[in-house]
Amino acid sequence: MGDFSGHISVKSTKSNASYNSSVLDQENFDIKELKKIPEVETAQSYASLSGILRTKENFAGIILKGVGKDFDKNRFQKFVTSGEIPDYTEKGYNNDIMLSEQIAKGLHLKVNDSITAVFSKEDQKPIYRKFVVKGIYNTDIKLIDELFVIGDINHVRKIQNMGKTDIGGVDIFLKDFDKTDAVFPQVEKIIGYKNYTEKTTDKYPQILQWIEIFDTNISVILGIMLVVVVINIIMVLLILIIERTNSIGVLKTLGADNNQIRAIFINYTLLIIIPGLIVGNLIGIGLLLIQKYFGIIKLNPKEYYISTVPVDLNLGYILALSLGILVVSAISLIVPSYLISRISPAKVVKYN
Repeated sequence: MGDFSGHISVKSTKSNASYNSSVLDQENFDIKELKKIPEVETAQSYASLSGILRTKENFAGIILKGVGKDFDKNRFQKFVTSGEIPDYTEKGYNNDIMLSEQIAKGLHLKVNDSITAVFSKEDQKPIYRKFVVKGIYNTDIKLIDELFVIGDINHVRKIQNMGKTDIGGVDIFLKDFDKTDAVFPQVEKIIGYKNYTEKTTDKYPQILQWIEIFDTNISVILGIMLVVVVINIIMVLLILIIERTNSIGVLKTLGADNNQIRAIFINYTLLIIIPGLIVGNLIGIGLLLIQKYFGIIKLNPKEYYISTVPVDLNLGYILALSLGILVVSAISLIVPSYLISRISPAKVVKYN
């Protein structure tokens, strides 16, 4: 999401609810100043315009996002599924465009096909442009794939009667998305009072809300798993105590106190847990690596905004989680281990 439309966007305060860009005020704003912020990786200008792509059989409402010579092709390359990214040099008019897979399938288009676009302006006749599909992309985000077409910013400038250097906005890409809140105030100081900034999380709030729901589900699942783990560990210790009742009686007869015997059983239980934890981590990491590089488990992008289950292998999280499970396990063993103090050596010997 951020790699398509920037982690932070700069727009004109004259912008309205439509997708047609208003001219960004550049008198008190210089893109070069943005790039001097250490956390900013790059920034690219754009201008957008709503229109219609039309074939003989079908049509689709689209947003033509015009980009220029500062377009970050390397960042966008991950979305390309076929064809190539056109070169937008801002010299003349480049008729090459990039469609999403969703739009291309709906209009039955493929790479190198021609397509007619229709744009309208108030109190004027429709404006027609003929484009060539140079590449096809897919972000798996429905809100983007069903609307956006990448093209030359000069076409948008011409149709919107903008100046040769006018732009409709700036997409800012950060080195670390987690630092968005920290960089946001710095950007606001640079853009001038006639422009405003917008975070990508504010631009697509429904996606953020979906992620928050997903995080809640993860927390609930982890909580249930932790309860199951604790119950199983307690059951293991209780079974060991019951099976070793005679041994406990003998140890008490020989002079061992409850704390010593309790430590023996807790340590023995932990010796069972630790190898299982190591083997479980190895199997889990192996499965995660397979999913990360091969994407075996698929998802419906229309519902989940992604086509495969994402994997974030963070060694710190794995170690912290394993250590946490070990600590919780050790603590949960303390209470059932007090059952040892209720075992009477005399009764055990008498029973035998």
